[in-house]
Amino acid sequence: MKINNVIAKQLSNAEKRNIPYEQLKEMIDGMSVEEIIALSNEIGYPVFARMCMGDLRHKFVLLQDGAAAIILNSQGQILLQSRADKDVWGLPGGCQELGERFVDTIIREIKEETNLDVVENDLELIDIVSGMGRLNKYPNGDVVINNTALYYVKKYTGDLKWNEESKDMKFFDLDNLPTNQNDSDLISVFINKKYIK
Repeated sequence: MKINNVIAKQLSNAEKRNIPYEQLKEMIDGMSVEEIIALSNEIGYPVFARMCMGDLRHKFVLLQDGAAAIILNSQGQILLQSRADKDVWGLPGGCQELGERFVDTIIREIKEETNLDVVENDLELIDIVSGMGRLNKYPNGDVVINNTALYYVKKYTGDLKWNEESKDMKFFDLDNLPTNQNDSDLISVFINKKYIK
């Protein structure tokens, strides 16, 4: 079946993620730049980029831009999520969509992953963390180097709930963090800055 723009709009995001490479090429050929960006954001940029690589998708190391959040409760404990795709605890956050500012990425990801609401004025950029220390391997074979905008959330509202990306979500004392961490480097950056004395 040839997948054109009209058919693509009728597919669920999960179905779009499974479009074969040759059909994806045909579909993208008839799209405008704006439609390609919209499709990428529906599927998720890293998944979309991998789809466009065909057979090389798991051989190519992808730079992945995103944001992560340090969220402390009133007792000074840090919020971590137990990831559904790996047996590790990490910070709320995720990948930047095409055309999105980092602050918009972290506000969106916090809402999606924790159900908490944050506004831009209550975010403080701690650092941009990059380099080989941000190398990450996923169970599906993807290998990425994450360039991460790390934010401190000064205030939030809402009730904590998590989506399918997490098995659990808890606040931990900074001196009693789980050993199986995904983002220990980001937490160290936070602790080594002026935030924790």
